[in-house]
Amino acid sequence: MESTEVKSLRDPEAGPLPSYSDDGGKARLSKYVLFCAILASANSILLGYDIGVMSGAVIFIRENLGITSAEVEVLVGILNVSSLIGSLASGKTSDCIGRRYTIAVAAATFLVGALLMGLAPSYPFLMAGRVVAGVGVGYSLMIAPVYTAEISPALSRGLLTSLPEFFIVIGILLGYISNYALAGLPGHINWRIMLGLAALPAIIIGFGIVLMPESPRWLVMNGRVREAKEVLIRTSSCVMEAEMRLREITMAAASTSVSGSVSSDDWAGRGVWREFLRPSRPVRRILIAAIGINFFMQASGNDAVIYYTPEVFRAAGISNRKHLFGVNVIMGISKTTFVLVSALYLDRFGRRPLLLLGSIGMAVSLAALGLGSKFLELSNPRPIWAIVVCIVAVCSDVSFFSIGLGPITWVYSSEVFPLRLRAQGAALAISVNRLVSGAVSMSFLSIGHRISFGGMFFVLCGVMVLGTIFFYFFLPETKGRSLEEIGTLFEDDDKKESDSKNVELTDQA
Repeated sequence: MESTEVKSLRDPEAGPLPSYSDDGGKARLSKYVLFCAILASANSILLGYDIGVMSGAVIFIRENLGITSAEVEVLVGILNVSSLIGSLASGKTSDCIGRRYTIAVAAATFLVGALLMGLAPSYPFLMAGRVVAGVGVGYSLMIAPVYTAEISPALSRGLLTSLPEFFIVIGILLGYISNYALAGLPGHINWRIMLGLAALPAIIIGFGIVLMPESPRWLVMNGRVREAKEVLIRTSSCVMEAEMRLREITMAAASTSVSGSVSSDDWAGRGVWREFLRPSRPVRRILIAAIGINFFMQASGNDAVIYYTPEVFRAAGISNRKHLFGVNVIMGISKTTFVLVSALYLDRFGRRPLLLLGSIGMAVSLAALGLGSKFLELSNPRPIWAIVVCIVAVCSDVSFFSIGLGPITWVYSSEVFPLRLRAQGAALAISVNRLVSGAVSMSFLSIGHRISFGGMFFVLCGVMVLGTIFFYFFLPETKGRSLEEIGTLFEDDDKKESDSKNVELTDQA
């Protein structure tokens, strides 16, 4: 057993680690790991709910507070821009206080922001609430997939680390339902209730954190190996698997330590940004892959399409508010269904096939949406078939996003970085994600009015064509590999060959 373990750690061609169960078969998904992953990922419901609820609430906010289209764009986009603060801070925070307590910080910050938004008497007060909530969102987007990846066995990591996207989609659907259910209330009350309801999941998550263990990889990096072993035993199918995972983690931690051993004195997330600014070739490849997929996730315009779907369909001639929100609910159901399908098949088919399928599907859907929108803009009266094409294309676009870019971005961001760089590397990548999301959300309406919504969708189609090419050439498959093995995928071919020869010489000796 020992030689097999050592070879899998050192030989990049050794393939994915085996996983054991008590009955000698393949490991089954641990209910405890699933429980912890669900609790951690539930933080993401906060972002999803905000995206969904703001698509409708902003109509009532504009009427009640008398704000302009430019102020609407700033109001919608400021949460994404302020989430940049949270995502940048989350890496260092989680390295210092641990992954578990960082989840608590995320939930508490969003709770304060939700209460400020729900009680807002004016536009500046509402903006302040969205800034605070955005910081909480930034924390939650980084920490949920990182924590889940670090407690998950390799064979189920794809499913579990895609849960944040599933909860984002659930949040979006709940936001749509909230819009639909509360639209009939007085205009000065309904949007405040819509936004204030976001405090409820934050409170539930806060209480649930007491039942979660700390990340075993964070514990090892801080010299708390005994505690890490206890967590691994609880999150593995048998003691043998737990010991093998612990051995691999401690060897990876020791290889990044100054002294060559695991000690809390060696590491507290120090020196990571220096390595990012002057990266080795493998780290540069990892940064390109992680930042690139996060860039294209938001440059695809998915968040903006969701935020402004009512505006787009209002321009298309659908004026009844119940009908507008009804289309949103249909779109939310489509997203929920397909993100669940993707999560269930990520560990079977792999990341690359689903990512490429999703990005190609988005490009085709956005082209159809642009075409339908152009017909609606140029025709009078507006043809019913063009409205149907637009509705189907929007649902298709968000569904393909939920198959590929949606869940796989979080999976990839949390698993490609080596242990020493993981938290702050994921924070950097997700900061780019939030920056691009804010830029797109705050400019979508303005650009759409200048070049038309049809023109905007054609631009987004072009972005997805470029994204598909990028994914094909720069993102290797990570299915079935342990977090410690994934780093070898980004090494130079000559280094891999050298490592393989060293292993062969060692075996012969």
